[in-house]
Amino acid sequence: MKSSLTVGLAQIAPVFLDKEKTLAKIEATIIDASERGVALLVFGEALLPGYPFWLALTNASEFNNSIQKEIHAHYAMNSVVIENGDLKGVCNLAKQHNIAIYIGVIERPMDRGGHSLYASLVYINEEGFIESVHRKLQPTYEERLSWSPGDGNGLQVHELPPFTVGGLNCWENWMPLPRAALYGQGENLHVAVWPGSDFNTKDITRFIARESRSYVLSVSSVLKLSDIPQDFPNRAAIFGSLTTPLANGGSCIAGPDGEWIVPPVIDKEELITATLDFNEVLKERQNFDPVGHYARPDVTRLHVNRERQSTIQLDKE
Repeated sequence: MKSSLTVGLAQIAPVFLDKEKTLAKIEATIIDASERGVALLVFGEALLPGYPFWLALTNASEFNNSIQKEIHAHYAMNSVVIENGDLKGVCNLAKQHNIAIYIGVIERPMDRGGHSLYASLVYINEEGFIESVHRKLQPTYEERLSWSPGDGNGLQVHELPPFTVGGLNCWENWMPLPRAALYGQGENLHVAVWPGSDFNTKDITRFIARESRSYVLSVSSVLKLSDIPQDFPNRAAIFGSLTTPLANGGSCIAGPDGEWIVPPVIDKEELITATLDFNEVLKERQNFDPVGHYARPDVTRLHVNRERQSTIQLDKE
């Protein structure tokens, strides 16, 4: 039985809000990862085509603001429509190189009308098939001005021997019940994707690992002013002469004992790799298993609604 898995954390910057150029960068990273023996490659939250950093830098809540409308339209035009094949190239590379991929995208799904945006975590298996699309359950704070709330359809785990993998977006990782939903399905390799800050990753990564007795991969992006194209709408008015990074990374790996395997990596683009030993999970489950011998389903249980939500049901003619 296979006992280890090599993982890759793609801490890269998008070509900000340029879908095609960011896809090219993602595809180059997949090829690089395959050459380094990576079997699971993870990209950060909203990497394709980028996180809406402008919301915190502008008066984003002002109603009917022309600048906000213009940026939002640009964002929507560069978002991912899975039904149109926007991830086909990524899927083909996954199959070609026998590599599974988690990737954070801004999705504009047809099953919700094709206009609203969702922060989605997409899992593509090593045969190139999209197996789940997890739309972020609750956008955080100003994100709600750009993203819509998702549903439980993507609260799924996937077999990637010798592990069972699952993933959540950003502050969903602070939500005990979504975590428990994945634990209960046998997750032992947890993927946490973030827009890019060690402020987020340095504490929660080790906590989840110790709580679940699983490996935890936290993957973030990096972003500085030079990564924002000159033709970005209202670039100067929004970002000015910004000198500090918008995202400093912080990607890291914790083991099932809650200790660092790779501590947070700061302020650089890097493909971080590590080989994980499944036996370490079994060692740590000896004294604690949150959904196994240390659970009391006769006292507390979790109900999960995994129905894909829509506003319309069309009956057959």
